[in-house]
Amino acid sequence: ELSVALYRHFLGLQESKGSLDQPAGGKELNLLCCDIDPVLIERAQQCSPFPASISFANLDIMDSSARDQFLSSYLGRFGRSTFDIGFCMSVTMWIHLNHGDSGLMEFLSYLSSLCKYLLIEPQPWKCYRAAARRLRKLGRNDFDHFRSLAINGDMSERVTQILTKDCAMELVCCFGSTSWDRSLLLFKS
Repeated sequence: ELSVALYRHFLGLQESKGSLDQPAGGKELNLLCCDIDPVLIERAQQCSPFPASISFANLDIMDSSARDQFLSSYLGRFGRSTFDIGFCMSVTMWIHLNHGDSGLMEFLSYLSSLCKYLLIEPQPWKCYRAAARRLRKLGRNDFDHFRSLAINGDMSERVTQILTKDCAMELVCCFGSTSWDRSLLLFKS
């Protein structure tokens, strides 16, 4: 839904316009939407009103061999080596919990090298604690890295520090917080 809404917004299309294969006003816009969950990807592919312009791919962004080959092939179709803008919505916590501090840093570094602009929505630390609590209530062990994470606290600030200091990006704008108390941060390389 977010991908379709962004597509419509960028091209100035109204919701009532229905499915259009050709963008309005001669504008060309292609979106690539990736998720690790194949069920979500299949559902998105089936429901997309713009299948010619919005591609959905099942991709583990932390699998460097799979992502590098797939993304360079996708970008190559358009004669590009980077994306104009990347959107990273509600993903950083899961990368961090499953891949640790080094995984989060690798992820942010990779995104900064791949996108001219990056809009990111880091989950606050309270979401990390809630996710760990839900896991324990299910009788499962903590996330492998949860107790050893040195990058913690104000995650918006921490992500901003990593992207600006380690990845040479510039914070362009903080758009405030979503209704879930998550900051929306726009960076530029």
